[in-house]
Amino acid sequence: MNQSLAYIPRFVFIVFLGLLGCNGEKKADISQEPSISDSQKKQVVYQVFTRLFGNTNTNNKPWGSIEENGVGKFNDFTDKALKEIKDLGVTHIWYTGVPHHNVITDYSKYGISNDDPDVVKGRAGSPYAVKDYYNVNPDLAVHVENRLQEFRDLIERTHTAGLKVIIDIVPNHVARNYQGLTNPKGVEDFGASDDKSKVYHVNNNFYYNPNDAFKVPEWEQGYTPLGAEKHPLEDHVFYENPAKWTGNGSRLAQPNPNDWYETVKINYGVSPDGKKDFDELPAGFENKDYKKHVEFWKDKTVPNSWKKFRNIALYWINFGVDGFRYDMAEMVPVEFWSYMNSSIKMKNPNAFLMAEVYNPSLYRDYIKKGKMDYLYDKVQLYDTIKHIMQGYGKTDHIPAIQNDLKDIEHHMLHFLENHDEQRIASPEFAGSAEKGKPAMVVSATIGTSPTMVYFGQELGEPGAENAGFGHPSRTSIFDYIGVPHLQRWVNNKQFYGGQSTEAEKSLRDFYKRLLNFTINSSALMGNYQDIHLFNRKNTENYSDNVLSFIRWSPDEKLIIVSNFDADNGQEFQLKIPQDIIKAWNLVDGNYKVKDELYKAFSSAIVVENGVGSIKIKLKSLESFILKVELI
Repeated sequence: MNQSLAYIPRFVFIVFLGLLGCNGEKKADISQEPSISDSQKKQVVYQVFTRLFGNTNTNNKPWGSIEENGVGKFNDFTDKALKEIKDLGVTHIWYTGVPHHNVITDYSKYGISNDDPDVVKGRAGSPYAVKDYYNVNPDLAVHVENRLQEFRDLIERTHTAGLKVIIDIVPNHVARNYQGLTNPKGVEDFGASDDKSKVYHVNNNFYYNPNDAFKVPEWEQGYTPLGAEKHPLEDHVFYENPAKWTGNGSRLAQPNPNDWYETVKINYGVSPDGKKDFDELPAGFENKDYKKHVEFWKDKTVPNSWKKFRNIALYWINFGVDGFRYDMAEMVPVEFWSYMNSSIKMKNPNAFLMAEVYNPSLYRDYIKKGKMDYLYDKVQLYDTIKHIMQGYGKTDHIPAIQNDLKDIEHHMLHFLENHDEQRIASPEFAGSAEKGKPAMVVSATIGTSPTMVYFGQELGEPGAENAGFGHPSRTSIFDYIGVPHLQRWVNNKQFYGGQSTEAEKSLRDFYKRLLNFTINSSALMGNYQDIHLFNRKNTENYSDNVLSFIRWSPDEKLIIVSNFDADNGQEFQLKIPQDIIKAWNLVDGNYKVKDELYKAFSSAIVVENGVGSIKIKLKSLESFILKVELI
């Protein structure tokens, strides 16, 4: 996500979730097995901001240059570093910020044009203002002229470590000064053949204001590019005539400073009045597989921008990349995703395709018609859990979310941090990384979908640095900066936590235990049933600071219970409803349960008259993943 000058997310959707009480709870259809392969296990994505991971410089000067504040490189992901990431319980790495985007550092001796700070956010630039899709960020290479090979070597090391590689594709917009230096033969840059005399043409890559030249935004609140430093190109002028529409859809020749002024919007064949100049998928095609989608598009004429982005994706698949994270996918027509994603799946059926979509009414279209594997579960699960962590939300709301998404839950990727969101440990979010523990257990175990962790989250990184562009509480994606909690673990590139505090080591141990359990559990790819609402109605001292649910497969039965209360422990007699006891073929008697996180808690289910109960005693912010031992 490409955020504004004020570092405010681009869209806020308010979702009303019904059925949010403890009265009249609905029972899941426990006879229905999920359509997941028995051999499939949970996946964990480790998002790492590539230029920050290996940076050991602790200077952290606001707006500091690459020489002053340092930068991480592809080569910092050594075999040792990758092994430690894998051992954390990770299956995929999303290397954020790999495609060549605008930067202020001068690389002109390598044939790379300098970028104008008037249309760049921060000194290191936004990774979502891509300047060249067929090359990589020169900041990340030890030898700039060899940067593609250095990335190829990183892919090989990552694969050798047993991990898959994900990179960004940003389909909605590109940098204002897009310029491909290493395009494959026959590939034209975006806009190279556009008819700029027209606002819109189906095969134009951009939208234009034919009678107006672009003007740099009028800065507000004392903002100037690069802070106090005056750069030779900083003159409040950027030549672009005619002006293109801005990435967030602004049609103004002079966008607002909170618009995505550093980018221009891609035209996918949708006219300014909303008319689609391409074929739409026939009714029922949401139920067809990707091969049928490929067949559908074979004899269709599609807009030029579609072909350009499909070719970009296939280039990187051929390069060795295993999947993509798509920025703001809902701003691009779903038909394009059918076209592109089905093409990718033909090349690599196991490609991992995840997308940023924030409007729940679009989820099913982008999954079924657009052939997305995974979408962010942001405005429902993430936002609800965040409110609970902040002390004013209720766990009673979570079962309704799972019920609402039950037909697509496998496709809803769960996270508590990413580059757009505030760090858990920041005062603006929860103020303590410990408050993320019950939330992380719930997020990682409630569904069959992948879990995503943002680098440094496992160490309690608070994102407190004033890097320059934007504000703290998020680790900067715009400037050269060090990440202190991570740097202590990196320990001068020894990657074993030699400088980490005891609290940081303990937190990482928690993440390692939890994530490794999830990727090896069959139950977490099996059935789910809420027992929270049942216990809210029937169990004394069971509060809305607690959440409990059941996960099971033929060979593993789990009872998961978490306490979100940061100040108080919880003690109650957890009840297991009769339909679960029956589904598990339990008869009256006692059955041993043991916690799988720390192995420190063991108890028993007591089944009487077909209903089970377990005596639970939770400390503040404690969770149990209780495995039922069946003989």
